Amino acid sequence: MGDRRRQPSLAQLRAFAAVAEHLHFRDAAAFLGMSQPALSGALSALEETLGVTLVERTTRRVLLTPAGERLAARAKGVLAEVALLMEEADAVRAPFTGVLRLGVIPTVAPYLLPTVLRLVHDRYPRLDLQVHEEHTASLLDGLAAGRLDLLLLAVPLGVGGVTELPLFDEDFVLVTPPGHRLGGRRGIPRTVLRELNLLLLDEGHCLRDQALDICREAGSAGVAATTTAAGLSTLVQLVAGGLGVTLLPRTAVEVETSRADRLLTACFADPAPKRRIALAMRTGTARATEYEELAAALREAMRTLPVRPVED
Repeated sequence: MGDRRRQPSLAQLRAFAAVAEHLHFRDAAAFLGMSQPALSGALSALEETLGVTLVERTTRRVLLTPAGERLAARAKGVLAEVALLMEEADAVRAPFTGVLRLGVIPTVAPYLLPTVLRLVHDRYPRLDLQVHEEHTASLLDGLAAGRLDLLLLAVPLGVGGVTELPLFDEDFVLVTPPGHRLGGRRGIPRTVLRELNLLLLDEGHCLRDQALDICREAGSAGVAATTTAAGLSTLVQLVAGGLGVTLLPRTAVEVETSRADRLLTACFADPAPKRRIALAMRTGTARATEYEELAAALREAMRTLPVRPVED
């Protein structure tokens, strides 16, 4: 006879996976969009079904038990397989229909999403596009776990199991306060970065790492990050306040410099420092053809931006 034991539900597994990731009931509940009592109830039901205690609950924190640590990875794998099943069903049903969960990094989202959303609205009206703005590491975790379907971010990633679909290259420009000796100049050498107080984003932003790489290429021993910012808007305001200079990708320049009076920009001599933006998908995904078509459409749509589309 078959095993008549009760089976855990997907809702229970999602609750457990969220608690295991966040180790905090409030954060896990917010992540899933449910109440804390409902989350706690789902987790308790799962523990009862499995016959093991998965977490230790205290007034201050949540800890995984040894059983919880062992089963958390298994639960995550089950949810990832379910996500792949749903993805396969979407691909079989019809291209560019159903849900597409797009992850975008913060230094891309404000400047490219208008183009992306307009394209999807006009060309793929049956596609339910859901956007998630997160840092690169979180996006890659979401892609691997099946929480996200497609990413829009800077490459190369150097991650196994991920296929990149390059969209365009864009130059970095130097943003300076009013009256700065480099403001408005063209053809400046990268070596000027050795002598400038370069303001950076916080840890976790790939744009911070790119800026540091550019400085190293210019021969700078390092950047003393005494002042950092969580976003490009704050970074530009710091420049406007005279605290230093910064690097902006060209797609961000018009939006960000318009928020502060009399900011100046300077362009580097060729070859200018640049970044490449791409879509990233799971290698072997059932919707690969669909995503490749979307990448081609985005390359064409982004020709109106100050970028250089990558020929496919």
